[in-house]
Amino acid sequence: MRMGIATPVVLDIPGRSAAWERAAGIAELARIAETADRLGFDHLTCSEHVAVAERSESSMLGGSRGTRYWDPLATLSYLAARTTRIRLCTSVIVLGYHHPLAIDKRYGTLDTISGGRVVLGVGVGTAREEFELLGASFTDRGRRADDAMAALRAALGQRVPEYSGSHYQFSGLVVEPHAVQARMPLWVGGVSDAALRRATTLGDGWLPAGLDATALRQRLDRFDCRTPGFEVVVGTARRIDPIADPGHAEQVLGELADAGATIVQPSLRHESLAQYLDQLAALSELTCFDPA
Repeated sequence: MRMGIATPVVLDIPGRSAAWERAAGIAELARIAETADRLGFDHLTCSEHVAVAERSESSMLGGSRGTRYWDPLATLSYLAARTTRIRLCTSVIVLGYHHPLAIDKRYGTLDTISGGRVVLGVGVGTAREEFELLGASFTDRGRRADDAMAALRAALGQRVPEYSGSHYQFSGLVVEPHAVQARMPLWVGGVSDAALRRATTLGDGWLPAGLDATALRQRLDRFDCRTPGFEVVVGTARRIDPIADPGHAEQVLGELADAGATIVQPSLRHESLAQYLDQLAALSELTCFDPA
């Protein structure tokens, strides 16, 4: 099984992020990326939020997305220079915040400087206050996201892209540099039926939050997701500890693979940077680990 990492440090979600991450910075992040690169992990991630309300609708309903989010373009660009082969995944950028050609130019440039290692994880977004701040339309964000994905598919890797859709149109414009990958992967984030439909019809993969094997199998059975090349990239629903209990870790990972996951982002138990790096090493030694 291939494994990626949901990168620590770059976001701080109450109840999920470890205390040591709050004081960590770029030096710690570089060590994580370099270690994951050397051990053969498939990808690392970075999420996107511009400005998050201290008290959002989600926090009032008992959850929280947190307020610390490193910028994905700046972060992944730095990590591209510190690594050689691991893929660089946005998890996720919010489509409604950007024109498709702006995404094409920025992440196409990153694809160029990284040697073709970018995976675009994209999503519709749920933070109404952030949409309003940026002057982006919230009520029709799903339809706009569908059109943006089609526009991206037409534009990525093209010097003179052309597209005419319901919300975006462009032609006769040069985008240089542009992505070097012939087909940059588009993974769709989210656990809703709409997200999974968007992933199977417009994308190359589905990037939900942590799911157990039963829930994953149920979702995949409702959609045509088992086509060659389509990636199902899922986190573990609960933390695993490959150092203290490698047998349980392999069981959890194996169950997700049997349910249809092609890449897993394990949620690990860790209370320090050193322990996190040790857990990555222990993961790479499991018999189910397939180095990318």
